[in-house]
Amino acid sequence: MPVRLVAIDIDGTLLDSRWRLPPANLAAIIAAVDRGVDVVLATGRRFDFAAPVIAQVPPVRTCIVSGGALTKARDGRTLARRTMPVPTARLVLAALKDFRPETGVVFDRPAENQLIYERIAWDDERHQAYFERNRHALGEVAPLERCLVEDPIQVMAAGGVTRMRALSATLDALPGPHPFEVALTEYPARDLSIVDVTAAGVSKGTALSELARARGVPRADVMAIGDNHNDRTMLEAAGVAVVMANASDDLKASGWPVTASNDEEGVARALERYVLLNSEK
Repeated sequence: MPVRLVAIDIDGTLLDSRWRLPPANLAAIIAAVDRGVDVVLATGRRFDFAAPVIAQVPPVRTCIVSGGALTKARDGRTLARRTMPVPTARLVLAALKDFRPETGVVFDRPAENQLIYERIAWDDERHQAYFERNRHALGEVAPLERCLVEDPIQVMAAGGVTRMRALSATLDALPGPHPFEVALTEYPARDLSIVDVTAAGVSKGTALSELARARGVPRADVMAIGDNHNDRTMLEAAGVAVVMANASDDLKASGWPVTASNDEEGVARALERYVLLNSEK
């Protein structure tokens, strides 16, 4: 069966290592959509932070954001919301009391106070650029639990690789079964890791599966392309899974086909092989 739905990760996959969209990737996406293929972007980014990338890919009409907690139309309308119950968020925050400087709570809100920290370290060299780009969406509440006036969509943290592995291990050590999911994204060359904590059963993979069912696309006709730990569930949900040459070692060891790197137009190469050469206009 031909591929009818393609989910593409953004960072490390669609974008090159300088966060640019290679023209070949865009051209391949346009060609796929012209052949009737539904292309969606799937990212751990908040919608606002992904919006500048989405704007560069006009054929994409749907995006999975915040690690699967939200499915959005390209104009920002929420199509599906998978929130984290306040008691679960309180449990997570209590466990992360030693990681408060790196931890934020994310809400599905239209403008300000989308991402709440206990205190924003504006002078932190690691996060300063991110904070400045997202200034409009940030807020401060101390203690952080006081921000839980509604169900958030996720708790997130970012920091050095070793520090974030310790944070992830802290959550894993809580007595189970856990009412939450933990997704880890690592960029060792930059010593940067991002931990996304969502409600149990919420991931890029579950969001992709729900979207495919809603659009009447069987798993065999779904393709996913990714590069990092948080893409695993999405790759597992697809009938055709492709990983980037720059992917984490554990993904490349999983037996899925490997395309070129994000600096070598790997998305375009994958679409050419599995979509464009196997479909008719």
